Amino acid sequence: MTERKPLGVTFESWIDKQIREATERGEFENLRGAGKPIPNSVDDENWWLKSYLRGEGVRADGLLPPSLILRRDIEDLPELVRDMASEREVRETISELNQRIVDWLRMPHGPYVRVGPVNTEEVVAQWRSDRTAARRSKQPKMTTPSPHSASSAAEPSWWQRITRRRSTRQA
Repeated sequence: MTERKPLGVTFESWIDKQIREATERGEFENLRGAGKPIPNSVDDENWWLKSYLRGEGVRADGLLPPSLILRRDIEDLPELVRDMASEREVRETISELNQRIVDWLRMPHGPYVRVGPVNTEEVVAQWRSDRTAARRSKQPKMTTPSPHSASSAAEPSWWQRITRRRSTRQA
C-alpha cells in the first residue's frame, strides 16, 4: 500500500519525491519499452486493434480493403509461384486468384483500385523459364580445356612477372 500524502505538502512535490526515491531504488531500470516513443493513439480509433495485432505478430491484412489485398496478391504472384513444384499447382493458384478478382469486380466495395484478372499463360511461361534457368545454374558446367589454358598455367601472369622483376631488382 502506498503511503498517504502528508498534510501541508503539495501533490506535485509529494509525487516528485516519490519518483525521485523510486529512481534511486532503481525501479525504473530495465522496463519494457524503455527508450521507445509512447504511441500516439489519440488520432486513431483502431489503435487498440493495431497494437494487439502487432503484439501477436500478425499481419494486418484483415484491415485492408479487398481491392488492395487483390492488388498486393497480383504483385506477389511471381514470388509465390516461383517455388511451386508443378504446373498444375501454379495454374490452380492463378485460377483461385482470378476467381477472387472476378468476384470483387462483380460487386466492388471499398476504394476502387484498378484490378483485372491475371493472364495464366504469361505467368506459367515465366514460371517455366525461371525453372529452366534455375536448373541450368544448378548443373555443373562441363568445360573442356583449351589449348591456351595449359600454356597459361605454366606461364606466370603479367602481374607475377612485374612483381618478380621488382623483387629481383631490389635484392
